[in-house]
Amino acid sequence: MTESAVLSTFEEHRPTLFGIAYRMLSSVADAEDIVQDAWLKWSAVDVAQITQPRAYLARTVTNLSLNRLRSASAQRESYVGPWLPEPLVTAPDASGPVEQAETVSLAMLVVLETLSPLERAVFLLKEAFGFSYAEIGGMLDRSESAVRQVGSRARSHVQARRPRYDAPAEMRRAVTEEFLAACLGGDLNRMMELLAPDVTVWSDGGGKIRAALRPLHGAGKVARWTLGVLGRYLPKDLGLHPVDVNGRFGFLITTDGVPDDVFTMELDENGRITEVRLVRNPDKLRHVNTPWPQSPTGG
Repeated sequence: MTESAVLSTFEEHRPTLFGIAYRMLSSVADAEDIVQDAWLKWSAVDVAQITQPRAYLARTVTNLSLNRLRSASAQRESYVGPWLPEPLVTAPDASGPVEQAETVSLAMLVVLETLSPLERAVFLLKEAFGFSYAEIGGMLDRSESAVRQVGSRARSHVQARRPRYDAPAEMRRAVTEEFLAACLGGDLNRMMELLAPDVTVWSDGGGKIRAALRPLHGAGKVARWTLGVLGRYLPKDLGLHPVDVNGRFGFLITTDGVPDDVFTMELDENGRITEVRLVRNPDKLRHVNTPWPQSPTGG
């Protein structure tokens, strides 16, 4: 096989490989590193002898990700404040990178974090990428029956913890924009109306930027904390950009054109906000580009 054919085959499967690595590791930077390592391994083997390139490459990326995940677990134990996945951000309604189709919401990635590395791998390969249990067993050097049991356990775990309601995109956008307008306008009453009584906010600063060190629970506490933060730290050069965050509507907040926050919300059936995830850790926003025009505060 020619060098160009080897590269072409790898590029054909790159979106799937990035999708596996990103879902396994919840990190854009780590996923890109894993895909690069997979390319080095792929380019060093006799590709002509490989009859199922997608499965071979998926196995390579999955095992590289498992190795990386084991080393990452120790770092997360010492993480300062709530930990959130590294977001994938694209301009709304844009085609975006093809990898975007292989992502899941931040809420789902948080659920996947509660699985063991093996459960996570089996669940993703089966439920997200459609590999059979026989194929997965071969990738992970386990029997089909063993991985089937792992997959069943992981699926039950995820179903019990995933968000109860998946709000339509139009509702998600309208409520997010209305809540943001109420925050910037200092309208506490409207904020309280939009928040579910048991709302929870996770703010991930990683100890590197101001953020709540514990999750905030309850509409009153969340509303007062939000207004307090805005009142003390709202910069004059604030930019608000509607974006897609892991395929869901959200906002990118910039300060002087530099990414400062990325946030998304989950809603209940009545359109009230049940969860807010705010990523502030600058290390998790390094990959976020800002090609969109600077919007005025509140727009």
